[in-house]
Amino acid sequence: MMGGHHAASGAAAWVAIASTGPYALGWYPLDATGIVIGGMATAGTALVCDWDHRSSTIAHSLPPLSNVIAVGIENASGGHRQGTHSVLGAAFFVLLAALAGQLQLQTDWGLLSVGAGLLCMFLINIAAKALKLFPKYGWISNWAFGLAMAGLVTWFAPHQWTWLPVSMLTGVLVHIVGDMITTGGVPLLWPLVIKPPRFLRKLPLVKNVWKANGAFSIPLLGRAGSRREWFVLIPVSGYAMIGMFAAALALAKVHFPAAVALGTSLVHRLLAAVVGN
Repeated sequence: MMGGHHAASGAAAWVAIASTGPYALGWYPLDATGIVIGGMATAGTALVCDWDHRSSTIAHSLPPLSNVIAVGIENASGGHRQGTHSVLGAAFFVLLAALAGQLQLQTDWGLLSVGAGLLCMFLINIAAKALKLFPKYGWISNWAFGLAMAGLVTWFAPHQWTWLPVSMLTGVLVHIVGDMITTGGVPLLWPLVIKPPRFLRKLPLVKNVWKANGAFSIPLLGRAGSRREWFVLIPVSGYAMIGMFAAALALAKVHFPAAVALGTSLVHRLLAAVVGN
């Protein structure tokens, strides 16, 4: 699955899980702040599995630090689409998020989520790169945006530390499932490589689901970037955008009521003028 689609599906999954609004599951209910921050973070956690290639777009998200991390992950996971796309890799990322989520600092201004801020500095920047909000190479705008997001999350993140590992688990699972339903498949049992017997490899159903290299696939979307993928991800992206916008609007109504009232009035006048003409 394409990087931007991973990010969009991660944000959509978070909206479904954390929102209590219409067409949402509300399994992990949070307020509007948690939906906005968690949605941005989960768009990034849905991409961390691809941080296993030193030449990837993600590796250039916050250079040179992100490049060094990419080399380390690549070496530890056995290369692209190996360990990071497995059950073991998912457990590692969730453990990392759990440790970061508990790093909080009590100050005179309140409880600051320092660990979440530092981790989300990478996560949100990764999502922004995948969505092509920044050029592939460069570091000034990347770092400026990353540090701004780190400050935002540190100050406004939900106080319960459990939101970050939930976000990581959601994003990683969405990523692995997204790659599993393409023809490439994923090595779920890595570092174990269980290959199908030779006499089964030529059977149409087996060779498409249980790859010769031991990967598993349910290729509902075909190849990455296929028309089927676009057909599915366009409404998924729309769902994520609507959910995030609704949460952001709710926040604006609380913190900037006058501006929201003015904007709403202008929109109503514009619509009335259009209808009148």
